[in-house]
Amino acid sequence: ERQVVESGGGLAQAGGSLRLSCSASGFTFEDDYAIGWIRQAPGKDREAISCISTRRSGTYYADSVKGRFTISSDHAKNAVYLQMNSLKPGDTAVYHCAAIKWLECRDWTPDSPYYDAWGLGTQVTVSS
Repeated sequence: ERQVVESGGGLAQAGGSLRLSCSASGFTFEDDYAIGWIRQAPGKDREAISCISTRRSGTYYADSVKGRFTISSDHAKNAVYLQMNSLKPGDTAVYHCAAIKWLECRDWTPDSPYYDAWGLGTQVTVSS
């Protein structure tokens, strides 16, 4: 069974940093997957914020996080990371990791019917 598990959320002050981790199991990064992050704030729609491919070049960032967040991967650990800097109160949300096979990151969307793995999420709270 393909699974992803998030960790690293918590409370930060505006302007601070957090690093989220997504640990994948049941599939290998030698296969072609898009793995990324989708967040949902209370009362708001899901937002696809970042994606990285295991086998292709290129990444995706939503405009709302571009220049502040950096996604990276470690194939040896089957893990994806999201370094979040210059955090804002508007970044407060539950952050979910997800994976889709054979997807280009440019097609990363928040409500795909094709998720091969979807994590329970980790809460990020940014205080002003």
